[in-house]
Amino acid sequence: MSKSSLPDTGATAVAPVWPTHKKLKRRSKRLKAWFPYLLVAPAVIYLLLITLYPGIYAVIQSFHHVKFGPWQPAGLANYTRLFQDYQFWGAIWNTLVIGSVSLVLQCVLALAIAFYAYRDPWVKGWRIIFLVPMLFMPSAVAFIYKLSFLDARVFADLLMRIGLIDGNIAYQSSIWMSRGILILADVWQWTPFLFIIFVAALQGQDEEVEEAARLDGASWYAIFWNISLPMMKPVIAVALILRAIDITTMFTNVFIITKGGPAFGTETISYFIYRTGFKFFDFGYASSASVIMLVFTIIIAQLVVKRAFVSARS
Repeated sequence: MSKSSLPDTGATAVAPVWPTHKKLKRRSKRLKAWFPYLLVAPAVIYLLLITLYPGIYAVIQSFHHVKFGPWQPAGLANYTRLFQDYQFWGAIWNTLVIGSVSLVLQCVLALAIAFYAYRDPWVKGWRIIFLVPMLFMPSAVAFIYKLSFLDARVFADLLMRIGLIDGNIAYQSSIWMSRGILILADVWQWTPFLFIIFVAALQGQDEEVEEAARLDGASWYAIFWNISLPMMKPVIAVALILRAIDITTMFTNVFIITKGGPAFGTETISYFIYRTGFKFFDFGYASSASVIMLVFTIIIAQLVVKRAFVSARS
């Protein structure tokens, strides 16, 4: 059949209707705005599942008597008992003492090493050596220090051979010596963490400001103390908060080296929660201690970070 013999129905071909250019542009802008959030959404959901759910679960559990049987409502009984528990306050005090001394030493050492690694070419070329302690597992570091000071008495034998002491040192009978071992182990392993952050902060500063100060005759120490250090305040505050939170959860060293002794003198809040929950199986009471410590940590971290950023702007 030829084309001319087809009946004329009077219908005309209609072109397909495509979205206008404005709609496509609006849709592309919306997709472009939401695309970064879509990329991080799986990680955010995963973090919420492993952090938010256990936190809510612990809060609910803290208002119950929980052992091996059914949960029994307790109201505020766990919190009232907690504030009257001298071992809980002792654990907080031990955490503050060990954590503050360790944090100050780590900050001072990390700043000193970062200063020389940033300025001195020889130290800068060997900066990878300062990162080696952080590569060890925390349990391995704890066993090393336990062998060195307690089991194998390596440190005491060295002092005896030098002639500084006559016999073994009873570290476990002294609270401050036991705390010193925990502080030394923590400082040795985690000073490199602050060192990395401080070196990155120094390298990210404006070199023109330092160059202008050096042309005016300022020494490197004066530049670091009066220019670099004030500009690093927000970075230092965030780094110290991260380390303080980690020190608050110090458990491995206490569990392996001291077991909280002598006389609960090295029992941190994390070890107190572990002992309450997994030795006495009082999970509700342990959860209430976790909630109180979480609230304290959030409040202190917020105050420190806010003050550091305000002082850095002024």
